[in-house]
Amino acid sequence: MNKSIMIVGVGGQGTLLASRILGSALLDCGYDVKVSEVHGMSQRGGSVVTYVRCGEKVASPIIEKGEADIILAFEQLEAARWIEYLRTDGKVIVNTQQIDPMPVVMGAVEYPDGVIDALRATGASVQAVDALPLAVEAGTAKAVNVILIGAMAKNMELDKEVWIKALKESVPPKFLELNLKAFEMGYNS
Repeated sequence: MNKSIMIVGVGGQGTLLASRILGSALLDCGYDVKVSEVHGMSQRGGSVVTYVRCGEKVASPIIEKGEADIILAFEQLEAARWIEYLRTDGKVIVNTQQIDPMPVVMGAVEYPDGVIDALRATGASVQAVDALPLAVEAGTAKAVNVILIGAMAKNMELDKEVWIKALKESVPPKFLELNLKAFEMGYNS
């Protein structure tokens, strides 16, 4: 299996933990894994993107336009920002949550309507996940990232047990039960 996956979101959403869980699962399956994290103004709610590539031998973590097999988007506008990186036969898994970027917060522009429909209009395979209410049901709004990892896991060729092991390796023990519940909810979403 050769995969190029982009995890995109806004600073503070847990994209880096998601990339650790993904990387751990892939490493446990014996793949060569390369990860590269790019932070915009991540501490101020700016764009964050993580490239994760795996295969028998991977030379570089960087994913070029048109190369991503999966884009895991923690926010709708971030999915739209990175859609040109998706392969023709790729898949976007997108959280339906809207997080207002600074121009919207300041009243300079309005958050656009129909972002998910616009993503579908590109011809991309789009799975929209309403992750925030699921995360709250699991125990905390902060579990959105693990809900989305669960949704992505269902679309990959790795055994579910590999993901559970990766969660156990990546999440502090005191938060493990909550995150396992969140993963199951995302996996079944």
